[in-house]
Amino acid sequence: MGLQMQRWMPSRLRNRKTLMKVYRLDPVGTLDDLKCFDEDAPRPCPHEIVVRIRAASLNYRDLKVATGTYSPSEIKPRLIPLSDGAGEVIETGPGVTRVKTGDRVTPIFGQRWLAGKINPSYSSHSLGGGVDGVLAERIVLSEEGVVPIPAHLSFEEAATLPCAAMTAWHALFSRGQLTAGETVLTLGTGGVSLFAAQFARMAGARIIITSGSEEKIARLKAMGFTDVVNYRATPDWEREVKKLTDGEGVDHVVELGGPGTFAKSLMSLRMGGGLYLIGNLAAEAQVNPRLILAKRAHVHGIQVGSREMFEAMNRAITQAKLKPIIDKQFEFGEPRAAFDYLAGRKHFGKIVIRGV
Repeated sequence: MGLQMQRWMPSRLRNRKTLMKVYRLDPVGTLDDLKCFDEDAPRPCPHEIVVRIRAASLNYRDLKVATGTYSPSEIKPRLIPLSDGAGEVIETGPGVTRVKTGDRVTPIFGQRWLAGKINPSYSSHSLGGGVDGVLAERIVLSEEGVVPIPAHLSFEEAATLPCAAMTAWHALFSRGQLTAGETVLTLGTGGVSLFAAQFARMAGARIIITSGSEEKIARLKAMGFTDVVNYRATPDWEREVKKLTDGEGVDHVVELGGPGTFAKSLMSLRMGGGLYLIGNLAAEAQVNPRLILAKRAHVHGIQVGSREMFEAMNRAITQAKLKPIIDKQFEFGEPRAAFDYLAGRKHFGKIVIRGV
């Protein structure tokens, strides 16, 4: 709009701000507190960018945050939920050099963890917890807090990467140093587990997966994952895992099951193997130090990862043309339905909310 036209425009129109829709937990406590608001769209400060969110995905952490069962000291009041999203840069503040308008980007989970070792202070800057998340039409971020989206992925696919894919990558490669010919055991068919299986196959490893659903087992086998153990039909599934590995055990276990699975995961491990405790379910596991010692196991607690890890993962995803597995997609206006679907724990892969 030309300057002359702006001068003749009524001040009430000239000064009107752009509005956007945003969801907030007001207050945090139950899913009934998830409400939609019309708010002023954010503007970037120096070294900040505005991202138009095109898609978001859900993690189990998001459900715990929304229902008030996550660590309350880490949750921002009137929080915008969800940590995982993807979109395009629509505005840049002064001094921005890492990205430009029009770039397709994904925010990183821990906005301060760019590289190197994790620091306890980073948790207070995790999206959808210590700071506002991505369930909004537009969000403002530091230019340092995003990575480019692999060219072959849609916004919906890219939105599944920041937590689930990054966690699996951190466990198997940044920590586990997975190599071809090794064997990986992963539990269940949620996002982290399926990414772990895809990454392991990409690296030339053997994969064993547990599931309690014959329908899901059929889907896994259709994807080419033939070593699948039904933990309902075989309660002592660790014995079956040992049998599949000629009594030796697996090199790596991605432990997601929580109470009741940690000991079985350890018993599935070969001497000196690596076990990776992941997520809020696994955090409730009862740890047996004697069994760890007996196995000479390397046990690691994994929490997502750094921007540096994310960039390495995206290079591998691009090279392999890997496609995330999306179970179901919801529209921006139905986040409660997406949360309810996640709570039912019947999903196979990731749950996505499309943006507007």
